[in-house]
Parts: sequence; structure tokens; C-alpha cells
Amino acid sequence: MNVDAIDGRSSDSFEGFESEGKEAKDITEFELEKAVFGDQAGFYEQLKEHGISRDIRNQPGMIQKDVEDAADDLHLLDDADLFVIDSGQTVRTSPLELSLPERESSSDRSEVAWHDSDDDHVMVSLQNNPRLRKLRNYEGEDLVSGNEYTKRLRRQFERLYPAPDWASRTKNHKHQTGNINRSFNTFDASNQDSSSEGEVSVGFGGISVPPLAKLLQTPGAFVQAKTHISTGKRKLRPELIDMQRTKDVGGAQPSAITSLDFHPNHSLLLSSGPASTVFLHHISSQPPNPNPLLTSLHISSTPLTTTVFQPPNGTKILFAGRRRYFHSWDLSSGRVEKVSRLYGHQQEQKSMERFKLSSCGRWMALAGSPRKGGGVINVLNAHTMQWVAEVRVEGKGGIADFEWWGDGEGLMVLGKGGEAVEWDGRQKKIVGRWVDEGAVGTTIVAMGGRGGGAKDLGADKWVAVGSSSGIVNLYDRKSWSGGQIPTNPKPTRMFDQLTTPTSHLAFSADGQLMVMASRWKRDALRLIHLPSCTVYKNWPTSSTPLGRITALAFSRHSEMLAVANEQEDGASQQLIYPA
Repeated sequence: MNVDAIDGRSSDSFEGFESEGKEAKDITEFELEKAVFGDQAGFYEQLKEHGISRDIRNQPGMIQKDVEDAADDLHLLDDADLFVIDSGQTVRTSPLELSLPERESSSDRSEVAWHDSDDDHVMVSLQNNPRLRKLRNYEGEDLVSGNEYTKRLRRQFERLYPAPDWASRTKNHKHQTGNINRSFNTFDASNQDSSSEGEVSVGFGGISVPPLAKLLQTPGAFVQAKTHISTGKRKLRPELIDMQRTKDVGGAQPSAITSLDFHPNHSLLLSSGPASTVFLHHISSQPPNPNPLLTSLHISSTPLTTTVFQPPNGTKILFAGRRRYFHSWDLSSGRVEKVSRLYGHQQEQKSMERFKLSSCGRWMALAGSPRKGGGVINVLNAHTMQWVAEVRVEGKGGIADFEWWGDGEGLMVLGKGGEAVEWDGRQKKIVGRWVDEGAVGTTIVAMGGRGGGAKDLGADKWVAVGSSSGIVNLYDRKSWSGGQIPTNPKPTRMFDQLTTPTSHLAFSADGQLMVMASRWKRDALRLIHLPSCTVYKNWPTSSTPLGRITALAFSRHSEMLAVANEQEDGASQQLIYPA
């Protein structure tokens, strides 16, 4: 059936008609649409102002046709290619310096659920907002595009909240992880030393303990991602420091972590506590499983107090609790040995919980049992576990703490009354005595800044002494020597930021940082810059979740600070990167 033409137009043409019988647009309505939405000429002018070529055939999203039909194909373009929305917050340097980024290809766009074209025209400053500075790749970086800002936010989120194993889309990575776990379970626990008599149980959560050499041979087991942290010599600013908290290591533990130590050569963190279990974690921020647990070792009925790698290579782990014995774990062979007595000194060594190893790895110092009017330090050969010498200190209250010299050839022993003794292991005698200024119940001592002090006293530049009042005195040992040790030295700086007894003191390996803390008060930790002796004001802050500090340690290259805390919901560990 034929339909009559209206106004001379074909029945197949419906131009000029609206739905439901509305009349065609008149000239007034066309002028109004032009004023509000613009026309083709105005569109070209806008493209010219934004530096976009008028040849719209080469724009993204354009369906290519003949040159003559290009103007008729504007309706095939995406809306994002036709208009540029000025949000009013765009930062531009100049039209020549800032060019529009290329749109993602169709293959890349298929990986995301939605693409916002406005991100191509937004610039974000990483310097002006202090909360965004952690997204920088280097210190001077400032402006980034919206797309790059989105990528870095995603990277930071994945670093703190990695994707679980079941959400990983990389089958190859799953296969590799399975191989690593299977290699962990191939270790035979029967290799343990028979002297432990069943007290040592290997493995935790289904993971066994292979020798360290076997762990190191596992492909990809210790591959560490490149970060912005440089292991080379760097100078820190004295007033401000950029700290980054990483994913917690191990999460909640069955008890507090009271001992932390970094491996000298590998990215391994050693931890232990009253739960009688030694944990060995690989420090790596790579998702989906950052800082994984490599292995663990449980000692029956032995709440652990001290756990350390044996320097200089870290091939052994020594650990002890409040018992008459301690254990040695050989990581090369997986063999665990128990040292149960110290011949000739059993009465003086009723507990082996407090010990320290020299930096050279040859000597082991054990604090003897407290006795009235003084104390004793027994020195053992760390390889043969044979007694070598002893250091006796006379004074009220006994020994508060002790520390090896930087070269491992001597000891500094601190009494609870504030008297310090310098003992030379080469001569096996005391070469100096001095008294801490204003000492009121000294609790702890630490030495650092190796290479800047007197060579005959271990070449340590700094010695810090903490007390029960929270006061920490810092002394400069540069001018000290074996024959000229001052009896009453003046501290270079006295720190009074802590109000409860000082329980932890540590120096970074490069001698630029000192950290002091007290476990008797929440968030009682301060970081000091050396040699300016300035306390950092921007970290920690009131919002830093430190809790009650139970242990802390610097890594061997001073790029990491590990802090163990005790909170109401259980103990946890966290890693912090000094920048």
C-alpha cells in the first residue's frame, strides 16, 4: 500500500517529523540549539584552541572512511572525542610542554571495566599534599597525569592489601609458589640433633624447615623487587624524615615478639617470643604474598628471650630463654644442637637468656646470674662453645646491660649504679672505668657509629645509656682512648622525651639514626638524627600505631627499621622504611 507524500517528500523520508506527531523545528528553535550546543564551525574552533588537529579522521575512536565522507561521520565518534570538559583544577605549564596523553588501545581498555576520559586532562601534584608524597618515585617528582595517579594509588593499595592467592590470575606464579612450598616440605625432621630429646619440633602451619642453602637454591624464593630505597651511602635530613609503613610481618602472633634480628646478607627477618617459636620471614613487598613466612622452629617449654643470627655470614641462629641451656641452629645443614652446661661455671650461669655475639662472630658473651655486690660476664668461643674468659664487675645491684665493641675485641659492661667498665679481650683485663652522669638506675646501653671513635676502644663514635627515669645520655667517644678515658664524661646530648624506663636503644649501621623506646608506655618511641642529635618531629605522630614496643632492630644496610609491638588484640610486627 502506497502512502501519499507530504510536502513533496518521499514516504520513506521522515526528516522534519518528531515522534507522536510533533511539528518540525522552526528557525527559532534551530538558532536556540546553536546558541546552547554550538554547531560544526564552533566545534572546529574549540579543537583549534586545545591544540587538536582539525583532521578528525586521525582522532581515536574515528571510523575511517573516505575523505569526502569524514564530515558526515561525526556521529560515529565517542562523546569523549567531541568535547573537552574544563574542571577548573587542571594545572598546565604551557601548550608546548604539556601534550595530551594517548588513549589506551582497545586491548588495554578491555582489561578495565570503565575508562574516564577526564583523567587524560587532569594533573595531580604529589608535593603539595603531604599524604600523596608516598606515591613519588623520586624526591623531586611533582606533577603526574590522572591516569598515572590512578596507577600509583592502585600500586600503593596492593602493597598494603595484596590480592589473595585465589584471586591471582597468573597461573605461572601459582605453579611456582607450589614448587616452593613442595621444596619446603621435603626436609626430613629426623636430621635434628638427638641431644634435644624430642624438645625441638620443626615446622609451623604445615611448613617444614629445610637448610638455608636449599632455600637459597629455590628459584624466585628470594627475588626482591626494586624499590626507591637505595642501599648506598645517603645523607638524612636532621629535622624531617619520610617514613613508609609496609605490610605487617606475620600478623597477630600467639604472644609478644621480644627479639628481632636481620640477616647480614639476605632479606630475612628473625623473630621470637615467649611462645617458644622461632620465625623466619622473607622481607619482600611483592604481591600477592608480601613478607612470607619461610620456616619456623618450636622449642618445647622454652619461652625465648634472645634470638640472633651469628655474624658475619648468618649461617647459624642462636636462641635461648630462662633456662640452663641454649640452642644453635645450623642453617646450612638444618642441624639443631643444644648446649646444656658451662663446665666450671654452673653456679654463676644458672640462666642463659641474656647473651650477645660480637660483630666478628667469634665471641659470645653471657650475663651471669645476679649476685650480691656485683656481677659477671662469661665469654665463650662462639664456634666451639668453650669458656674463654670472664669479666667481673663490682657494684651495687649487679649488671644492667653490656655491649660488644664495634670490632668485637672488647666489651663495655654497665652496672645498675651507673658505673661503666671497658674490658679489652686481647689483654683480658679492664682498661677503663667511667660513670654515667646523673645515673638513676641505668637499664640499657648501646654503641654505634663504627669508625668514628678511638681505635683501641673498638672505633665506636657513640655510646648511649638509658635509665629508669627515661633519660638517655649520648656520649661521643671520638676523643677517648685506652689511657685517656674520662672518669666523669659530659654527655653530648641528654634526651628527656621518654618518661618511663628506657627498655630499647639501637643505632643504624651507618650511624645516622638512633632509636630509643620504652615498653612501659604506649607509643613511647623517638627517632634521633646523628650527628646533629635532633629528635625528628614528624615521626612518629599521634596516629602512628606503635602500641607498646617489645623489640626493635635496624637492618644491616640501615634501610629498614623493624618494630615489634604489643596491642590489645595480640602482638604484631611492622616494617618501616626510612627514606
